[in-house]
Amino acid sequence: MSTARWVFDAIGTRWEIETAQQLDPVLRADVTACIDRYDREWSRFRPDSVVSRLARDGDSVPAPPDAAALLEVYRALDAATGGAVNPLVGDALARRGYDAAYGFTDLGPQPAPDDWTSVLVCADGMLRLAVPATIDVGAVGKGRLVDLVADLVEARVAGPVVVDAGGDMRVRGGPVRVALEHPYDPTRAIGVWEPDSGALCASAVNRRAWGDGLHHVLDARTGEPVRTIAATWVRADDAMHADALATALFFDGGPELAYRWGAVWARMTTAGRIEFSPGGEEGLFR
Repeated sequence: MSTARWVFDAIGTRWEIETAQQLDPVLRADVTACIDRYDREWSRFRPDSVVSRLARDGDSVPAPPDAAALLEVYRALDAATGGAVNPLVGDALARRGYDAAYGFTDLGPQPAPDDWTSVLVCADGMLRLAVPATIDVGAVGKGRLVDLVADLVEARVAGPVVVDAGGDMRVRGGPVRVALEHPYDPTRAIGVWEPDSGALCASAVNRRAWGDGLHHVLDARTGEPVRTIAATWVRADDAMHADALATALFFDGGPELAYRWGAVWARMTTAGRIEFSPGGEEGLFR
C-alpha cells in the first residue's frame, strides 16, 4: 500500500516507517529527535536518563511530558491484574539478569514495591520517588513512543502511514497484512491480521529470554517470570493501550481490561492453546 520505506535502528529495535512519499530530511530529523528525547527520559539502560538519575539520586526530578499519561495507564494495569503489572519492576528485572549491562546473571526473585502508587508520584510538574527504586515502563513505553512518532508523521504526510517498531505498530490508511509469529518457531505464524487503522502490538516470552526459563515478563508481586502464557497480540485504537494490553494479557484480569478498552486480542498459552476475544479469531489459522 505504501511506496516509501525508512528503516533504522533505535531503542534496541528495528524501526520501519512506510509512507506514500519519501519523508523529507527535516521530518526525519524530528522523528530522530523525538525518539532520542524519549530514550533519554525513560530508558533504564542509559546512565544519563531521567529514570537512571532518579534511581541513583532519589527524591524528585522534573517530570517528562509523558509521565502522567504513562502512570495513568499503569494504574489501570495494576488494578486489572491485581498488582502483577507495576512500573517499579525495574530492580526485579535487573536481579533476574535483565540489567543495564545485560549481564543475564540471575540473583533470584525480588517483588516490586506493592504500594507503588504512593511511592511514585507525578504532581506539580515533578516526578517523585519516595524510596530507592528503578522505573521500567516496558509494559507501555514502546507503544507510547510509536504513537508519538506516528503523530509526527501523520500530521505532515498525506496518505497511508505505517510506523512499526519491532512489531509494535500504528496504521493509517491500511489494510496492512501482519503475520502473528509463533512464539516457539519464528519461521511460522499462528495467523494473519490485516488492520485498516489503529495499532497492533505483540509480546512473547521468546523475544527477550535467557538462562533457565527466564524472560522479560515478570509478575511484579513475586519477581518470577510468567509461566502460563507464551505470547499475546492486541489491536486497539492507539499503540500505548495496545502495548499495555499485550502485557496485561499474560495475567488474570487482562481480558476484562481489554473488553473495557474495546480492544481485540489473541494469546497462546505455554501449552499451545489459542485463546481470543470476539473478533480476535479472524485470520487465525485452524
